Amino acid sequence: MPKARKTQVSLSDTRYYHCVSRCVRRTFLCGKDPLTGKCYEHRRVWVERRLLFLAKVFAIDICAYAVMSNHTHVVLHVDAEQAKSWSQEEVINRWHQVCKGNFLSNTWLDESLRRQMDKAQLQAVERLANDWRKRLFDISWFMRLLNEPIARQANEEDDCTGRFWEGRFKSQPLLDEAALAACMAYVDLNPVRAGIARTPETSSHTSIKKRAKAAKSNSQPKALLPFVGNPRSNMPKGLPFAFTDYLLLVDETGRAICDGNKGGISENARNIVARLGLTEENWLELTSQLERNFSGAIGKEHLLREYHLHIGQQRTSGLSASRRLLNAA
Repeated sequence: MPKARKTQVSLSDTRYYHCVSRCVRRTFLCGKDPLTGKCYEHRRVWVERRLLFLAKVFAIDICAYAVMSNHTHVVLHVDAEQAKSWSQEEVINRWHQVCKGNFLSNTWLDESLRRQMDKAQLQAVERLANDWRKRLFDISWFMRLLNEPIARQANEEDDCTGRFWEGRFKSQPLLDEAALAACMAYVDLNPVRAGIARTPETSSHTSIKKRAKAAKSNSQPKALLPFVGNPRSNMPKGLPFAFTDYLLLVDETGRAICDGNKGGISENARNIVARLGLTEENWLELTSQLERNFSGAIGKEHLLREYHLHIGQQRTSGLSASRRLLNAA
């Protein structure tokens, strides 16, 4: 029996999560249908736009994403402290961007009408805002508000009813920097592995394309969590890597994948991988077969054990893959 999503998220262990949503009904629902020849490419635009919009509303940042023909990958960073710092008014305004709210919350936003509300009504609005604040850093609500509008649009376009996405999205906690880097590269390289892009920067509807485009003007895209360099004291909020290092890794890993891993990666790239505590061989396997090796949380053995203990699971999954791929440099 699947475990409730709230029992799988442990912000004390990690703020980073890899989420995957898959389509149902037929294989190609966002790309080109090979049976009818009809093109659904515009639906990938729907998903990408919705994803980037939600990142502006929620206290959840996007580290990496890839919108494929029949599934979507996204690596998320949960910033609970940001949500807790918002005023009640900001919480309500943010929630109203994704849901209608109710009569009381809309009344409260009008200062002249707010003065006419009684104590019970004001307390009801406060309770609502507290619930919405929690939802605004909740991965399940983020994914729900990503997927449900897309499903309604697709069903309307197809003139049908029923599920567009599988009932549950997959969620994988990323417990250390090696797991985070490997998972981001795995997501960014999806189109390369699928054979629909020769290089990461020429792929469509991916974070790496957006980052590579911004890099040409020596900047980082505002819609994505920025790279802030290698770990150090007093680090600003952001990904704990140098962007140039990550871009080099993704580029060379993509070329290695296209070459069947025969050529490997350069010495510079191997040095970056070594700083993550990984070997070249393990890095290439992780970025090619991450989901085959790990069905749940990803990280070093001791972190996996701690995570499963914190969420109340007696059995620790992923130990074999962790020992083989993440525990030896």
